[in-house]
Amino acid sequence: MRHFFAFYLAVGSIMTRLVSPIHISSVSESSKLIPKSSLVTNDCFPALGFKTPKQTPHDVELKHWWCDAATEYAFVGFSYEVTACQSAEQLMDEFKDIRENFDSRYVRLYGACDREGFYDDIVNAAWENGLGVHALVWFGFNGDDIWIQRRDTLFASLHSNPKAKFMTRVVQFGSEPLYDNVLPHQQLAEQVELAKANLSSLSIPVTVSELAYGYQERGGAQDVLDAIDSINIHMLPFFSQNASTANQSWPLVLNDLDWFIAHGNGKKMYFDENGWPSVTSPSVQPNSPLAVSNVANEQAYFVLLDQHCEYLKHVVGGGIGWFAHIYSDNQEPGYGIYDSSGKLKFPFHPRTFC
Repeated sequence: MRHFFAFYLAVGSIMTRLVSPIHISSVSESSKLIPKSSLVTNDCFPALGFKTPKQTPHDVELKHWWCDAATEYAFVGFSYEVTACQSAEQLMDEFKDIRENFDSRYVRLYGACDREGFYDDIVNAAWENGLGVHALVWFGFNGDDIWIQRRDTLFASLHSNPKAKFMTRVVQFGSEPLYDNVLPHQQLAEQVELAKANLSSLSIPVTVSELAYGYQERGGAQDVLDAIDSINIHMLPFFSQNASTANQSWPLVLNDLDWFIAHGNGKKMYFDENGWPSVTSPSVQPNSPLAVSNVANEQAYFVLLDQHCEYLKHVVGGGIGWFAHIYSDNQEPGYGIYDSSGKLKFPFHPRTFC
């Protein structure tokens, strides 16, 4: 992750909202009063009780395949970096872990692997383990045009692999193309529209994986917000000028979320690149002298989101589904739920409904 996030210096100082704390016990007890059957369904993909069929469904089944967006709130899964070009066997093992041990419904891809057939391996592992995929056209940080080849390769796989359209919930352009200024916003909006046209026969929507500030800087990018089908938000309050500890970061989350609510035209929203680092590095530095990076605060941030499940559930567009960024420290140091030796850094069992 290449983030200094000076953007929070510009917007963090305007955040003045005061929020009353919510205690885990009171939230958890109240959620027990709501019948589980009224909150979840098992007859759509990727519901936790859904069983992936042995045979690829007919295309006509796409109309009723996906769960309603309003059920996709609370914890939905992990960001999963693929720069290591994981083998098909590793993908199968880790996707099984993601689904069975954490009740994930999705993986959100991060980074890029340019190995031939890699997305087919992703689809196969997702199929076998009942996970939906937020796919990614990765721009990278080099300012080159390799993203065009990656886009074309991904789209070819989506069209040729009969299972791909049943596993791919959305295609993202990312990561942070507006913040990194890899394309002018007009060109990015055009790319979104072209992708939507290309994938329309597969019923795969298109989005951009981006920061609030990415949409705000350089005169704004409302045209991109208008073009995308869903809003995939980078929520990283550690980098705010007002950051201190994770359990005090809810007002920072609301500051960005409120902006998206005001400008997002009621679209479905996800927190996809979403977390709090347990360590800093040369490219991961706070903008506040009070910001604390350690394992306890990484855990506390996800506890905070879980505490506010009811609030996030009722956000316009069908509620906020959130990913944990990222699966393992081997994928991005300091952000993983697992450390670099494969051990859980802390207990992680956030709610998937409330």
